[in-house]
Amino acid sequence: MSDLLAGPVEAAAGLAVYGADAVDKAAPASTRDALVKAGVPGKLAGKDASLWGPDAEAEAKIRLGWVDTHRRSRELLVQLAELTAELADLDHVVLAGMGGSSLAPEVITQTLGRPLTVLDTTDPGQVRAALGDRLERTVVVVASKSGSTVETDSHRRAYWQAFLDAGMTEAEAGRHFVIVTDPGSPLEATAAEMGAFTVLADPNVGGRYSALTAFGLVPSALAGVEVAELLDQADALATSLGADQNNPALALGAALGAAATLARDKVALVSDGTGIDGLGDWAEQLIAESTGKAGVGILPVVVESPQSPGATGADVLTVSYGGALAPGDMPGGGAKPDVAVNGPLGAQFLAWEYATAVAGVVLGIDPFNQPNVTESKENTNKILASGLPAETPSFTEGAIEVYAPQGAPGDLAGVLRWLLDGLGDDGYLAVMAYLDRFADADAARLRPLLAQAGGRPVTFGWGPRFLHSTGQYHKGGPQVGSYLQVTGAVAEDLAVPGKPYTFGELQAAQAAGDRQALAGRERPVLRLHLTDRAAGVAQLLDAAGDLRA
Repeated sequence: MSDLLAGPVEAAAGLAVYGADAVDKAAPASTRDALVKAGVPGKLAGKDASLWGPDAEAEAKIRLGWVDTHRRSRELLVQLAELTAELADLDHVVLAGMGGSSLAPEVITQTLGRPLTVLDTTDPGQVRAALGDRLERTVVVVASKSGSTVETDSHRRAYWQAFLDAGMTEAEAGRHFVIVTDPGSPLEATAAEMGAFTVLADPNVGGRYSALTAFGLVPSALAGVEVAELLDQADALATSLGADQNNPALALGAALGAAATLARDKVALVSDGTGIDGLGDWAEQLIAESTGKAGVGILPVVVESPQSPGATGADVLTVSYGGALAPGDMPGGGAKPDVAVNGPLGAQFLAWEYATAVAGVVLGIDPFNQPNVTESKENTNKILASGLPAETPSFTEGAIEVYAPQGAPGDLAGVLRWLLDGLGDDGYLAVMAYLDRFADADAARLRPLLAQAGGRPVTFGWGPRFLHSTGQYHKGGPQVGSYLQVTGAVAEDLAVPGKPYTFGELQAAQAAGDRQALAGRERPVLRLHLTDRAAGVAQLLDAAGDLRA
């Protein structure tokens, strides 16, 4: 019998959490018992903003709407049905959004087998490819809570110009846009000027907790998902959130928090292959941006399979996720995770949000702010205004220009080995690829190769997407990270209409701005610039594959 099945299982509304009790009991005192004694389950279910301390209370008061937003979201169902019928002839749905505005719809549509083009990049090649795909049949969902996200605004401008260049009138172009934003944001006013459809989101829910708000539901519904089922699944779980027992979300949160207090502060997120696709990428942002601050945090590491390097380790809590298990099925998909979370997708969203908030209580941090996210943004704006700083490569090898810290080796294999050897017993390596995540998709194969070679947790993020996710953890969490940034030559740039910069210049400025933020913390940052992307990726994979642990 699986160790997970042998132990207590917390279950409610079809969602089951296996193994959490054993993780909690490894601590000197039960984290869960302490949470129950403090009345945390009932307080959180009742949206008590005092749970995270007086400094966090003002933020929490306006960010706890996620606890029951799935009920208010039912008010959107009629509007979504009307919108879907009105736009039935536009069968190519593009979502222009970043972080919390794009990750949940991507999980929903992937899991339920509906097509959705997610545009969460400033790479000119990737943007150009999207613009050239079925333009006449495209509806663009522009999603931004603040209404001022630079990437999303750039996408909106590019599509608007593309529609006009295709011969549409402004009125016709406006019909191809659906704007999702908070009430009163600048984007709401822009939508009115464009003649676009507008759906207002719940203002009391932060971006990374917004899976079951308009941000998650609008693009999913337009792509053909029956979103009412997600709300039903969350609603069924919600009745357990205030309970001390049979509360799987509490069990998960207590396990995450307990593990972090025992120096198991990296969480490997592994799909068990039972039908939920991409949830790890969504949970990565939720956990990293919510907990990585004030020098503490939980680092999520999304791994490719239960057998992939980096799924285990002395400071790693391995958590698998998937759909409901059939009788007799073993949790974990053949692996042996510490914790397994299985159940319907709508319940998964709510459970992970609740668990992350509970982990925030345990760690003593505010899970609703993101104090370091703006740092790279500010650097980017300064660089766009003044120009990219002049940089000279340390050396060039094949199709790769290497920009290495002083004292690093002078060959590609050597500098990669140097970066891995510097991780220590508690460090991690973050690979940050400012590339086209479809045309340059092979770059993601770096993660398991470097994890195998280094024997330490390795994360992989597409830039600038990760800036809205693990970017907060990199700067606000424990300062034990090392960073490998990969940039690429732009073969054909693309203008951002109405702006004095191109997508390529914006992408380069975002990469440079983040390098500045990381280097300012005196952490190792190695930049590899691919002068030929295809050749450079292949060369880099060969070099990483030749490394030995």
